[in-house]
Amino acid sequence: MRLHRNLVFTVVDSIKLIFNEGEYADKVVQKALKRDARWGARDRKFVAETIYEMVRWKRLYNEIAGTKSHYTTENIWKNFAVFAVLKGYPLPDWNQLQGVPERRIKGKFDELQKVRIFKESIPDWLDELGVKELGEKHWTKEIHELNKEAEVILRTNTLKTTKLSLQKKLADEGIETVFIDGYKDALKLVERANVFKTEVFKLGFFEVQDASSQLVAEYLEVKPGMRVIDTCAGAGGKTLHLAALMENKGQIIATDIYESKLKKLKVRTRRASVHNVTTKVIDSSKVIKKMKGTADRVLIDAPCSGIGVLKRNPDSKWKLQPEFVENIIKTQAEILESYSQLVKVGGKIVYATCSILPSENEKQVKNFLKNHPEFELEKDHKVSPFKSGYDGFYMALMKRNS
Repeated sequence: MRLHRNLVFTVVDSIKLIFNEGEYADKVVQKALKRDARWGARDRKFVAETIYEMVRWKRLYNEIAGTKSHYTTENIWKNFAVFAVLKGYPLPDWNQLQGVPERRIKGKFDELQKVRIFKESIPDWLDELGVKELGEKHWTKEIHELNKEAEVILRTNTLKTTKLSLQKKLADEGIETVFIDGYKDALKLVERANVFKTEVFKLGFFEVQDASSQLVAEYLEVKPGMRVIDTCAGAGGKTLHLAALMENKGQIIATDIYESKLKKLKVRTRRASVHNVTTKVIDSSKVIKKMKGTADRVLIDAPCSGIGVLKRNPDSKWKLQPEFVENIIKTQAEILESYSQLVKVGGKIVYATCSILPSENEKQVKNFLKNHPEFELEKDHKVSPFKSGYDGFYMALMKRNS
């Protein structure tokens, strides 16, 4: 288990971009992996995982290294030294790693395990919010789970193949997967691999989609032939799932305020052989008015704090601000108010978020129902990262009766 200079320098350069330039970790990782075409799977794995680890444990490593959030090149090397010592890498004889106090690093790590903000490497405000919303015990369990590395989950595109057939095809390409109880179209990778290079991905046989996210489209209870509006479609992961559940029959209108995201969806629909999706940019209130009362089903996958998906977006901990959470709660209420009007009498809507905070979930739905007696709650479901091992999600199915 040896550290290689070119890999470590790539990590250090990448951390500079994330911590100092505010770039998103996933984009920086993608860029980093293109740095040297000669790297093998193990090299690429080290680079990607080390970048994410250093982002995830930023506050903890910072406290141990005593670098006080100043991310000079020298300080990033100090943080890297903490990572290397705690992971058990023998330190090479490089100038940047001279005089690393290994015993002090291990002692400080043990000491900080008694303080949650350091142990779980989170900002003070986020810790206070989690305790306020979920209670001390529950929050402690959830944030501990959210600091684990996310597993790679695939959703079978049932328009093209079956889960068993996909599993066999992936095995032929050297990728081993297992079924997950309770998730009918999901396959979990036994070991991380670049699935986007597989032939079956190019053929549109699957999408990468967390297990919890796969529950949302099913919750909407769609049927072939329905008219469905996906109101915050983005790049369309759930739109594609809805199309598969509807067997390509009926109509799905995918809307978003960002045209660039809908362009990505169009590319994905072609690869997945989805034919019943049209896209609409919400560039004025007129677009919403024209669709009022026309849908059998409406999906409101609302913008949210994203606290339920910190596993896959660890840099969100540092980018997220308390004002954003306060503002997004108001935005969610406005979106629910506006888009709920698109459903017909007798139709249903699902309000969903990838948050675990009651203020964004149950309380949001409760307030909406109080102001809209024409709707009733049929069921709701909260996915706990601690209990499920997957992303945190909330979904509520409501019916319009009058």
